[in-house]
Amino acid sequence: MKRFAELLELLALTPSRTRKISSLGQYFAEVPDPDRGVALAVLTGELDIANVKPALLKQTVLAEVEETLFALSYDYVGDLGETIALIWPHHGEGELPRLNVLVELLNTTSKVDLPRVIGGLLSQAAIHERWALIKLATGALRIGVSARLAKTALAEMSGVELQAIEEVWHGLKPPYAELFAWLEGKTGRPEVDHTARFHPLMLSTPIEESDFDKLDPRDFAAEWKWDGIRVQLVLGRDGASLFSRTGDDIAASFPDVVEAAMGWAVLDGELLVGHDFAPGSFNDLQQRLNRKVAAPKQMAELPGFVRVYDMLFDGDEDIRALGWQARRARLEAWFDQNPQTRLDLSEVLGFTAWEDVVRLRRQGAESHGHEGVMLKLRTAPYVPGRPKGFWFKWKRDPNLVDAVLMYAQRGHGKRSSFYSDYTFGVWKGNEIVPIGKAYFGFTDEELKQLDRWIRANSIGSFGPVREVKKELVFEVAFDSAQRSARHKSGVALRFPRINRIRWDKPASEAARLEDMDAFVG
Repeated sequence: MKRFAELLELLALTPSRTRKISSLGQYFAEVPDPDRGVALAVLTGELDIANVKPALLKQTVLAEVEETLFALSYDYVGDLGETIALIWPHHGEGELPRLNVLVELLNTTSKVDLPRVIGGLLSQAAIHERWALIKLATGALRIGVSARLAKTALAEMSGVELQAIEEVWHGLKPPYAELFAWLEGKTGRPEVDHTARFHPLMLSTPIEESDFDKLDPRDFAAEWKWDGIRVQLVLGRDGASLFSRTGDDIAASFPDVVEAAMGWAVLDGELLVGHDFAPGSFNDLQQRLNRKVAAPKQMAELPGFVRVYDMLFDGDEDIRALGWQARRARLEAWFDQNPQTRLDLSEVLGFTAWEDVVRLRRQGAESHGHEGVMLKLRTAPYVPGRPKGFWFKWKRDPNLVDAVLMYAQRGHGKRSSFYSDYTFGVWKGNEIVPIGKAYFGFTDEELKQLDRWIRANSIGSFGPVREVKKELVFEVAFDSAQRSARHKSGVALRFPRINRIRWDKPASEAARLEDMDAFVG
């Protein structure tokens, strides 16, 4: 555990991507199995310690520390792990168990005994080990390491291509003994059944208007950018699986889709809800996504379906090396041979010049609420990751609204000392009601300015949250707005972000709730 704690501390304090990769590679090369595999699972979000929640950790600390002192400390520090590491009053001698032993201990200890066990571990640990222990237990690392960065470190450590690692990743389980044996040249590549696993997705890049001068429209096909979630449908001899873009199995939430899908293939598409293949709003879809197990009433009112736009495997044949146009032909032929009730084909849009795409993008947003258009190189193979020049997304212009800052919360990691998460609202009569939260869209210098303003204009404090004077206006950009019974305003924004800080604008000139009607889909 000591070596893992040192790694986490280094990763948290190192802004350099290159140094993070080097440090991860060194750790994986030097630490033996199964500890390195457990660490990899933690870093990639593949390990869950089910019974250790923030509430249990607070309960453990409050048994030893006065509640007001803890609240003041947490408010100042802003990070639960760091707060507990600093405030824990006992400093015993000893050494924490090895990482794999520690994980096993936390996963097998009963809820009743966990506070005692965690308290004992905290007392044995040094400050940085306590912090690492809390991060490990909650899974909330926030150290600037993504799953892809960890896999990149494995690739650089071993000399095996990142794409090859991605190909087998979702067919393997912690502590990844097979993976490390392969990467170290001790065994061959792990055999993974393509019909029983997730395959890394190909992603798009935003297109700039200047890019059109370099691209020939004859080389590209266009489709709508659908307002759902990206999914992969794996159809095998023994049934179907449905995965989110990150490889999470979401079949239990959409049995209506999985049980109706017929055939043998791996398909890429957009998960939507609606009757007769007419997509509902993203808010409708979210009602299904928020349930791990689908309710019969929801399935009847909001039936799911997948709008398919690509094919990775046709039966048992891997066709990813084919160009988009060839894969599309195979996909259309597959649909002809396998009639579906919960899958349909994404429309290919006709155009001859970029001016046609400009018109389609505008009309799609105005008339149908499409997110924009996708442009796909006809000869592009299906390559995992975000290859440049193959798939472009051209999203519709964002909506803008002037809203008033209401509350600010401390951030995490590097932002734990700043108030960086903002709740904002619009006028409803003589009061301001919240319509969304945002935590990006501003520069580091603007963050410092906002933090100073918040501290100087606070009128209430609730743990790590401060209520502020309703005087500062944000110009908020967002993709769409939906009716929402869960919000006091009755409105929820999708993908809100701070577009500008309107230091010059009085709060009285911010938007009113009735102004939001123009944006609600």
